[in-house]
Amino acid sequence: MTESAVTYVTDDMRASKDVWGESQTSLPIAASDIRKWAIATFWPETPPRVYWDEAHAKTTQWGGIIAPPDFSPFAWPVERSRSHQPAGKRPDGKAFTGMNGGQTDTYGVAMRPGDVVTARSRLVDWTERTGRFGLTMYTTTETEWRNQDDDLVKRRMSIGIRY
Repeated sequence: MTESAVTYVTDDMRASKDVWGESQTSLPIAASDIRKWAIATFWPETPPRVYWDEAHAKTTQWGGIIAPPDFSPFAWPVERSRSHQPAGKRPDGKAFTGMNGGQTDTYGVAMRPGDVVTARSRLVDWTERTGRFGLTMYTTTETEWRNQDDDLVKRRMSIGIRY
């Protein structure tokens, strides 16, 4: 096989490009989950009252408690799902080395107590180029969260790096 013929792109990747995978649905979000998340993420400072004080939150533009944008209703699953990151070996038989190449989040509506969030992901694109560690693949994955009203909660574009 010539150097130019080597690729990490698989037939499975080609077939799954732009195809949404299985969705995952959260349990209803509890106000206590939001409060605990806010306490943990703002520690040692006191979190903004809109995340834990119902009386105060009712006076805000949201009219009630909301979750911090980084809140995850999927943070404590009973069963863990396996990563959707492509597994396997490089064409030379060695295991891939992988790392997070960064992510960009875009937020929609705020999450609130009682919301049920559904997440789904898809492989958007990939590029390959030769770098310091040899052939390197950069994959772009989109993850979308929507609430029970089908409102966009969050969109994440992630870059995965494998070599």
